[in-house]
Amino acid sequence: MSRALPAVLDVALVVLFAAVGRRSHAEGVDVTGILRTAAPFLVGTAAGWLLASITLDTTARTLAFGAVVVVCTVVLGMILRRLAGEGTAWSFVLVATTVLAVLLLGWRLIARLVA
Repeated sequence: MSRALPAVLDVALVVLFAAVGRRSHAEGVDVTGILRTAAPFLVGTAAGWLLASITLDTTARTLAFGAVVVVCTVVLGMILRRLAGEGTAWSFVLVATTVLAVLLLGWRLIARLVA
């Protein structure tokens, strides 16, 4: 597996999360809107990658690495949304946490099972 592929997968899945969320709330699925919605979570994803890369002695494909990425993605994403005046209702936090965990840990679990 290419070293860049895990990062590309994480970014693509966070963007997918934003696109599906926008569509389910009838906010439109234009590129600008999707990127605006995804941006705070992508900042969290980047921070998670940085933190996991510095603190863990493991590859990006592991569940431990993915767990750090999920936590940072959700926590920083919600903080940045809140600072921007966007919604952070508990129901949204729970759904976002669940969906992002399934997406960001799911591909790692599948890769582990296939290998």
